[in-house]
Amino acid sequence: MMNHPKIISATAIDDYSLLVEFDNHQKKTYDIKPLLEKEMFAPLKNAALFSAVKVDVGGYAVIWQKDIDISEHELWVHGETAL
Repeated sequence: MMNHPKIISATAIDDYSLLVEFDNHQKKTYDIKPLLEKEMFAPLKNAALFSAVKVDVGGYAVIWQKDIDISEHELWVHGETAL
């Protein structure tokens, strides 16, 4: 299994996207709109909740509340490199 960089910060940006910074100093954007149709992610349609994104302890995921998360693997592999 590949080791992916850990997340050091995550910020909600326009149009249901995240700006994620990794511990290798790279930044990526990740569009969560396709996930909003899934029941687990549907609460994130609430902009206030979406903007309350946090980095999980250890940098292995971004989290909202206790039961919504996206792994560092998903964000690293499918995120778009930010300029």
